[in-house]
Amino acid sequence: MQTDEAAIRGHVLATFEAWSRGDARAFAALFAPEVDYVTFDGGLARGRAEVERAHAALFATVLRGTSLRGEVTAVRRIGDDAAVAHAIGGAVWPWQRGIPADRLSRQTYVLVRAGEGWTITAFHNTRVRPLPPPESLAFKLFAWFVRLRLRLRGAIG
Repeated sequence: MQTDEAAIRGHVLATFEAWSRGDARAFAALFAPEVDYVTFDGGLARGRAEVERAHAALFATVLRGTSLRGEVTAVRRIGDDAAVAHAIGGAVWPWQRGIPADRLSRQTYVLVRAGEGWTITAFHNTRVRPLPPPESLAFKLFAWFVRLRLRLRGAIG
């Protein structure tokens, strides 16, 4: 018998597989009917039907032929019937070898037990955009700009 963690990982990876087939219906079916789905750009889809409709349009146009690649990086149970899973990955077009750095995203899935399996009740996707290191010129210039603006507003002396 499959462990809960393996089933949760498998459920998340099934979203990657459905996406890679361009199958909006199969993709959306992995989410709860009342799912809250936050996109990488901050958009919010409420409900499975909205997730399916949005992805059908995307798979027919700007995401046509893409595959979703990545890995589940962690699964943590938060009770007998709930878990949080984290993944990292991104959409890849057929002519690309891997995930472009500017398309790398981190996802958070909240899953609940649904019958014998699991379903995703909340999802959040965000682009990975690390800050430059504190010793870099970009960081120092931005810190200088913030201090200047604060001084001009009288917020610091």
